[in-house]
Amino acid sequence: MNRVLQTTGQNFFVETVYDVPPLTPDEICVRAVMTGVCRSDVDMMTGNFGPLPLSMQGHEGLGRVVSIGANIKDVEPGDYVATRGEPAYADCYNVRKNEYVRVPEAHPRYILEPVACGINVVTQSIREIAERSGPGKRLLIIGSGFLAWIAYNTLLLNHVDIDITVQGGSNAKLWNQAGMTLTNEVADTYDVVIDLGSNDSVFTKDVVNNEALIVFGAQKMITTDFSNLLWKACTMIFPSPRTNKFYCCMKDAEQWITNGDINIDSFWTKGYNRDTEWQQAFSDALTRPAGYSRGYIYWTDHGY
Repeated sequence: MNRVLQTTGQNFFVETVYDVPPLTPDEICVRAVMTGVCRSDVDMMTGNFGPLPLSMQGHEGLGRVVSIGANIKDVEPGDYVATRGEPAYADCYNVRKNEYVRVPEAHPRYILEPVACGINVVTQSIREIAERSGPGKRLLIIGSGFLAWIAYNTLLLNHVDIDITVQGGSNAKLWNQAGMTLTNEVADTYDVVIDLGSNDSVFTKDVVNNEALIVFGAQKMITTDFSNLLWKACTMIFPSPRTNKFYCCMKDAEQWITNGDINIDSFWTKGYNRDTEWQQAFSDALTRPAGYSRGYIYWTDHGY
């Protein structure tokens, strides 16, 4: 029986059955090894988002290739792959070409989808950011969590010449080790704002210069107006993992993690056994106990 974890938005996940469709020539079939518990999964569980169909439950996947379609040339059975295909909460599932990347080992650092999301926040906006870079130009990252860390490192790896400020209160030790001091309040204006927060400070506070770029990389549910941003002729971009270039972000994530250019190990704070602890995985992701950053579910019955 091929199991899957599913929510219908009633504040819990349940275990049910998922029938894997026949493999097409441009797909691979993988057995799950690890799957990250994303904030969107929690929002789906509580009814604040979706819920998505059964075939789309879980998207931060890491699995081992079981079989490949006739047109697949870049992986073989037995290889480990990071996937952005769904349902990654299933024991076994199919993944389309360009929605997986081969990785060297089964380790939570190679759950690449959330890393690629942080990379995409910058790379989908890189041309507009570059237009506003140079001596005296300033960039603000609102948020100091996982996505902010990835976005910051992506800016460095793309050699963007701009002064960076990070507003937030979490992971201060990590940021300090990187030579960055977090700020709680923003008293200046910026040429670029990467907004990874949930509040409306970009709209209600004077934080942007004329013709500034604002990159919205986090879901918001706010009531506001755009008058200040209209008056200052700002440009707004909404990066999405549904872009056709997201595969390139997955590839960059694998390369940078393997080369040690980005270290994310401290963010994966807990793994949960698929057979005995999966309920706790979603509970902790919702309540976020002390020391919790990101959790993942791991499978133990496949000998990995």
